Amino acid sequence: MAAAPTVRRRRLGIELRRLRERLGRTVEEIADRLDWSASKLSRIENARIGVRVSDVRLLLELYRVDEGHKGEVLALAQAATEQGWWAEYRDVLSGEFGTYVALEDEARTALTFGTYAIPGLLQNRAYAHRILDSGRIIAVSTPRQVERRLDLRMRRQEVLRRDDPLTLSAVIDESVLLRAIGDRDIMHGQMLDLLDLAALPNVHVHVLPLEADREPIFSDTFTLLGFAPAYDVVFPDVVYLDNLVTMAILQDDGATHTYRLCWDALRSVSLSAEESRRRIARAAEEWGPR
Repeated sequence: MAAAPTVRRRRLGIELRRLRERLGRTVEEIADRLDWSASKLSRIENARIGVRVSDVRLLLELYRVDEGHKGEVLALAQAATEQGWWAEYRDVLSGEFGTYVALEDEARTALTFGTYAIPGLLQNRAYAHRILDSGRIIAVSTPRQVERRLDLRMRRQEVLRRDDPLTLSAVIDESVLLRAIGDRDIMHGQMLDLLDLAALPNVHVHVLPLEADREPIFSDTFTLLGFAPAYDVVFPDVVYLDNLVTMAILQDDGATHTYRLCWDALRSVSLSAEESRRRIARAAEEWGPR
């Protein structure tokens, strides 16, 4: 796969488009002034291609940006040239998922709803391996590809323990605690590791009880990512959907607002963090040695 555009590159494109539109100029007009093709500028603004810092400087001069903001945008342009760690896993990253991993790595917050399995960022290695290996029944994957995807999933989890960690809030359907993924040892270990992660100050786990009268009645797993402003450039929320046959990244305000309302509604009928830890601890005992 081609390198997934980072949030920094997307922020840069958004800001360059905003500055152009502020002048009331079209892509064709600006491209003509710089002797570029219109498609080049359009692809820069849409983060479809990278851009040299020197080209960004030309645009900012043409857009008559003041020195203070020019420095911020140039710093963003320089950061956007840096390759993400996930580039090491291009051999097992599909286009949409590669883009999601890049977004996840730079997000400030994540709201996720898990309906069938523990969310990926909260899975331990044995549990994740069982899930990834099971996919070989319906999709051709070699044992090496499974291991590479497993290594990628474990690497992603570093966002929870880095110096400036992602704040993760997860609503997990209670059925997930009861559903066997692998043998009893795998489930017992996963419940214990989930308890350890739930004790982190930036991780909030809430169990949605089976008996809860939930509205809306919603079955799809989803994750809503939020981002902090950087270099005075705001980046919109993103919703990621993943099922058996499709992966989708939604970024329009209507979709992200709908999923935020859905997550809030599910959270409102879920157990508190303390009650959820007790429920997970009970599941650990139930899956423990007999």
